[in-house]
Formats: sequence, structure tokens, C-alpha cells
Amino acid sequence: MLCVEIVGFNLTQAQCFNSGYHGDTSATFFCGDVDEKAKKLVQVTKESLDKAISICGPGVEYKKIGKIIHDHADKYKYGVVRQFVGHGVGRVFHADPVVLHFRNNEAGRMVLNQTFTIEPMLTIGSRKPIMWDDNWTVVTEDASLSAQFEHTILITKDGAEILTDC
Repeated sequence: MLCVEIVGFNLTQAQCFNSGYHGDTSATFFCGDVDEKAKKLVQVTKESLDKAISICGPGVEYKKIGKIIHDHADKYKYGVVRQFVGHGVGRVFHADPVVLHFRNNEAGRMVLNQTFTIEPMLTIGSRKPIMWDDNWTVVTEDASLSAQFEHTILITKDGAEILTDC
């Protein structure tokens, strides 16, 4: 493993419960001694995911997810990486809707029994991601710290159920 302060893992669950449905989740973990700046970034990123999930339910506009995440990041002067988005998930791994994690005016509302991901990535520096040659590892353009958390959720009559909370 590289000598880093924090590291993120993105796990996909194919063919869950032998029923042909996908799941998607990610988290950021501490690696060794981590300074307070890194701890705060990870904490705020997780909080932004939790805040976004808490407002989900039938009829809620997707753009409210972006607003709540962006507003929370702004309180700490963190940037929101815009190139990575939440997405519908089910029998197809990447499907509609596209869920933006920043303030936007995109149309669309959540519907009962819909499944999708919310996966905010916050950074203390540049919002521009650089993909490594492995086509999976991503770092910020200025090599600043970033953190990401993700859950797959199901829209229920009472709000949202986290399907990847394990």
C-alpha cells in the first residue's frame, strides 16, 4: 500500500442474493496516524452523505441532494468533485437517474421503490480529478486530500432505506 493518510475503497456487489441486482458502496478509511485536517474532511464527507440520505423520499427533487451536500461542504470550505455522480442501480449497474452532488437545476423527482446511489466526493484543494493509468484510481489534480462515501438506497413510502449499510 502507498504511504498515504486516508484511502478510499469502492466496492460493487454483483448478483446480490442470487437475484441479479447490483449494489454499490464506498468509504474512506484512515491509514496510520492521521492529522486533524484529514479527520475533519472524512467526517464532513460522511456527514454530507448522511444529510443527503435523510431528505430522500417519494416526490423529492434530486437537485435537493446536490444542494444539501454542497451547502455542507461550503461550511468547511471544501470543494465538491463534480465529475463523479450518483446513479440508478438495479439489474443494470449504471442507470438513470444521474444524481449530481453539487447545486444544480436538473429536473426529476424520486419515486417509490427506486434504487440509486449517492456518493459525494469532497476535497480540500482542487476539484479536478485525475485518473491513473489503471482506469480506477483517482487523485485530485493538485494531490490534495479528498474523501468519498457512498450508499445504495431504496426509496420507501417513509423515506429511504440504505441497502449497503453493512
